[in-house]
Amino acid sequence: MDTLQYLMNGFATALQWHNLLFAFIGVLIGTMVGVLPGIGPLSGVALLIPVTSSLTSGLSPEEAATSSIILLAGVYYGAMYGGSTTSILLNTPGEASSVATVMDGYPMAKQGRAGSALAISAIGSFFAGIVSLVGLVLLAKPLANVALKIGPADECSLMILGLCAVSGLAGKSITKALMMTVFGLLLATIGIDAVSGVSRFTFDIPELYQGFEFLTVAVGVFALGEVFKTIIEGNENQGEIAKIKRIMPTRQDLKDSVGPIIRGSLLGFFKGIVPGSGASVASFLSYMLEKKISKHPEKFGHGAIEGVAGPESANNAASGGAMIPLLTLGIPGTGTTAILMGALIMYNVQPGPLLFDEHPQVAWGLIASMFIGNLMLLLLNMPLVKVFAKIIETPTKYLIPGIIALSFFGVYVVQVSVFNLGLLLFFGLIGYFLSKNDYPMAPLVLGLVLGPMIENNLRRALTASNGDYSIFVSRPASLIFLIIAFAWMAVPVILKMKGKKVIVEEA
Repeated sequence: MDTLQYLMNGFATALQWHNLLFAFIGVLIGTMVGVLPGIGPLSGVALLIPVTSSLTSGLSPEEAATSSIILLAGVYYGAMYGGSTTSILLNTPGEASSVATVMDGYPMAKQGRAGSALAISAIGSFFAGIVSLVGLVLLAKPLANVALKIGPADECSLMILGLCAVSGLAGKSITKALMMTVFGLLLATIGIDAVSGVSRFTFDIPELYQGFEFLTVAVGVFALGEVFKTIIEGNENQGEIAKIKRIMPTRQDLKDSVGPIIRGSLLGFFKGIVPGSGASVASFLSYMLEKKISKHPEKFGHGAIEGVAGPESANNAASGGAMIPLLTLGIPGTGTTAILMGALIMYNVQPGPLLFDEHPQVAWGLIASMFIGNLMLLLLNMPLVKVFAKIIETPTKYLIPGIIALSFFGVYVVQVSVFNLGLLLFFGLIGYFLSKNDYPMAPLVLGLVLGPMIENNLRRALTASNGDYSIFVSRPASLIFLIIAFAWMAVPVILKMKGKKVIVEEA
């Protein structure tokens, strides 16, 4: 069956009425998550995992996995759309990837061009989403076929590369990022060893025999961590929201945006494919590129439409590109894709080379739904931009209780365990204190997700080689992955020693 036929089957799945509804709910919530400063796609996706398990309870396991990942992915790329709203209207990025948009988006709003900036942002995001999805369709199956040929040693080294990629470009300190990676790997060892049957680090607590529930940790460190931060530090937006007048951009704005949108889309897509360098890196690179090639670089920082079109296209294309290593190699390149990977594993769907053969409905249904979701986002964001702008004014006193209720209810219904609620509070406090001291959360989640798989492939490789560790350097693919992993950790250190700032990404 060729790629086109697979894609058609994917559209048949995505166009089922319940999957259309899930896609719509996902992109709508994602837009709102992006609009609300401080929540971000990480927390939004983590919060909604238990909600999807409740909504899909009447479906078959395959259908439930498909519908859930369609909704959660919608939140992911929908947040990329919504993040530009606060950047442009309030001078406050809705999430990390919208930081570059602030530099020209807010000056445009102060000039009375907020509507044009938001419209160009939506158009650029839509085009970038389609470009990244075309790339995903063309590359996903060939990459999966290549990945099928790699052995356990290669897989183990590839997962180590994924950990190093995120750790090398996450947070202000590589040391802290590595500490969080190791912390996540240590958490993954807790529970009954699947091979020997020995309990590890459980301290005779029966509830720990199954290990930490991924959902409990993710919701705790991201969602509750942000709640504690808001309550303790009183982080509220006090800025003045710019008024939206004309929504449709002028002909000149459209003409000036075409080049940046195309360049940003291509740059963002290829940057998103690389694990560890996600939307924030792509958006900043796009901004610097547009300023570098512009005939009037002095306009940047003072309301240049190119400074909005390029970065917004880049960050949306990067979110699509980041799905390629997740789906084809089982390597989540960002914190959010690590959450998505954890959600798939909860439904007994293992991302990686076999995904397209064993679960084609999930893989191609997701890809097709992203085409539909991007169209929904364009239709939502253009006419309803004033409505979404009003969401920024949601009082914290209403927002926080809702997040707390969702967190506790969602974690409780998964295992119906009061012990897990205690763990939720514990990880919420851990998340707050770690983020307060600039410890990045993405490596922790990635370590928790990849830890068991690294251990499993390590054991398989050593069994095949009779305990000879040289198998990891004697196999060409494994050696290449390890060399790249080492380089990924070494390059940021070298750049820092030379005094160059490294742009980071956590979402």
